[in-house]
Amino acid sequence: MQKKTLIIFLTAFLVLLSTGMGTKAAGIGSLSSQSAVLYEPESGRILYEKDAHTPRPMASTTKIMTALLAIERCPADKILTVSGEAVRVEGSALGLRGGDQIMMLDLVTGLLLESGNDAANVIAYAISGGIPEFANLMNERAATIGMKNTTFVTPSGLDQGDHSSSAYDMALLAAEALKNDTIAKICDTESALIEFGNPPKKIRVTNHNRLLKLYPYAIGMKTGFTKKSGRCLVSAAEKDGVKLIAVTLKAGDDWNDHIAIYEHGFSITESFSLPEIALPKTPVSGGTAHQVNLIADVPPVVTLIRDETNKLRSELFLPKFLIAPVIAGEVVGEVKYFAGERELCTLSIKAADNINARPVAGFWTRMHRYFANLLHEWLRI
Repeated sequence: MQKKTLIIFLTAFLVLLSTGMGTKAAGIGSLSSQSAVLYEPESGRILYEKDAHTPRPMASTTKIMTALLAIERCPADKILTVSGEAVRVEGSALGLRGGDQIMMLDLVTGLLLESGNDAANVIAYAISGGIPEFANLMNERAATIGMKNTTFVTPSGLDQGDHSSSAYDMALLAAEALKNDTIAKICDTESALIEFGNPPKKIRVTNHNRLLKLYPYAIGMKTGFTKKSGRCLVSAAEKDGVKLIAVTLKAGDDWNDHIAIYEHGFSITESFSLPEIALPKTPVSGGTAHQVNLIADVPPVVTLIRDETNKLRSELFLPKFLIAPVIAGEVVGEVKYFAGERELCTLSIKAADNINARPVAGFWTRMHRYFANLLHEWLRI
């Protein structure tokens, strides 16, 4: 009886081990964050979400938008003079004072690494002349990105009015910012030397994003915290050619939340080189050659969910024939790649050779050919 009870207990234990205790290994498990999202920027797919569309205060992760506008709207090497009005702000600061001079690139570096609220305000004044005007620009840019549940009020992320965003919207912002090489490089930097002051002097600034040290595949981006928002983190990671973005808002343990999210994301995705397809020769009408060779661009490397590799297919779109002249490099068709019903990419198909038009024969030459062909057919009867 005792032996039978022991067997039942061990069986139950193994079931629990493979289900409840294995939840975190099989998926993400329980997160401390109120809102979270895992976003794959290449395809624009959400790989995981938890209350991802609810607007919440996002604190200094706001500064990703401030940095994006600064780099887009002002030369990186422009020297700015800091106004006293701009630096009257509470919270974390770079240490700027009225009359200081600083290059825009150094200002953005201090903004993103040290999370200087004074740097955010200086950028707002330099770009728009004031904070309300800059907030309008922030909201306009958010609309172009597709951030539908976001309201920017401050350039620093300090709580004011309806200043808020959703985890999903912040993932969209991160994806847009990562397209900018300057911002991507700064966010992936653990520390940097910048120069400012009156006269300017060199200052070392340090990235607050501990995920760069805790997780080997982390490549950025920005932390945030206020009493109202709680801990906020927008991050990006890249492993074996797959790039992912994670966002958590109002978290208790954001570092481990992000690591758990990424471990899940990288376990279900892979980087895949799409295969080249054999292209047929295409008939040419009225040319010095009867057909032309075709070429296509090299297919890209794409990010797939692992089971999608069994659903890959391609479709070829070509005319039945081409009319001469045909010019080498001329686009004559396209090939589309799909994973199931999801389109991955479209590549142009081009003519590989020049095919000149065949000269049009004169009247007597055409009449000679006609009667010669007629005689030939009559003799065959």
